[in-house]
Amino acid sequence: MTQAPNPNQETNILGKFTSVLGLLGAALFFAGWIYRWSYFYFFQLEVNTLDLPAQSFLMVPLQIFLGDGWAICKSAIAFFVAAIAIQATLWLIKIISDTVVSASQLLLSRIISTTQHKRSWTAKQLKSLAEFSFGQLRSVEFLRSLVNEIVIVSWVLIVIFWLARWQGIADARRDASQNSTLPVVALITPEEKFAVGRKLDDTFADPSLKGYRIIGDRGLFDDLRGREDNDIITDPKQPRVWRLLLERGGWIYLFRALPPNAKLDEIPSVLAIQESEKGHIIIRSAEASKSSSP
Repeated sequence: MTQAPNPNQETNILGKFTSVLGLLGAALFFAGWIYRWSYFYFFQLEVNTLDLPAQSFLMVPLQIFLGDGWAICKSAIAFFVAAIAIQATLWLIKIISDTVVSASQLLLSRIISTTQHKRSWTAKQLKSLAEFSFGQLRSVEFLRSLVNEIVIVSWVLIVIFWLARWQGIADARRDASQNSTLPVVALITPEEKFAVGRKLDDTFADPSLKGYRIIGDRGLFDDLRGREDNDIITDPKQPRVWRLLLERGGWIYLFRALPPNAKLDEIPSVLAIQESEKGHIIIRSAEASKSSSP
């Protein structure tokens, strides 16, 4: 006759499985948040202000760890190195703790043997304290186990942090360049409450700035004015292409892609536009139109 499974054993297995799922979910959320934080920070946006859905952070780690062959290899190498670092750290902790425990036991044993036959109050108190401390050394194994778990979790979080950060910056730099995966955009909106943009009926005329005021860097506005449309014809080596970064919370985030010869520390300026009450039109495209006017 087969023996029925122990209910307590099944409960224990289920509890461990639930704990593993909880830790895995927390690690994935951490990786997703670091990735999004690094990605949008490259565009000078704070991820907490974008009101992104929490579940989206759980899907991003697929891009971090399994995005392509290089991501898989990089993740495997990183976790392999982390495993070696964990083993080395635990080995050092064991050596240090064993040395400290041995030295403490030797010192306490000498104190106990020295005060064993002395009848003074100080000797008795010292002997009692040494015996108590000697007994407390037995709890070192519990503390060592706790320290080992902290070491393992710390190394894993360090690896996840740097993998997510590197991938977030790399993807942001790619999307800011000419090889971007973000769509090319054409935003058409009423001219009221909109100080920039080209007129559809006269692309060479600047819209009036009467009634508008500015605080901050005027140069940022001057650099934008007159360059609001795509231009891939005038200078093919430095094409001007506008892309859609994000639509969220009633705001539309656009940016002008970096030229092919952009420096490594160069980042694009992001234009945040509040959605108009009168409506607007957004045209998305994978590639810029060849008929873009200068």
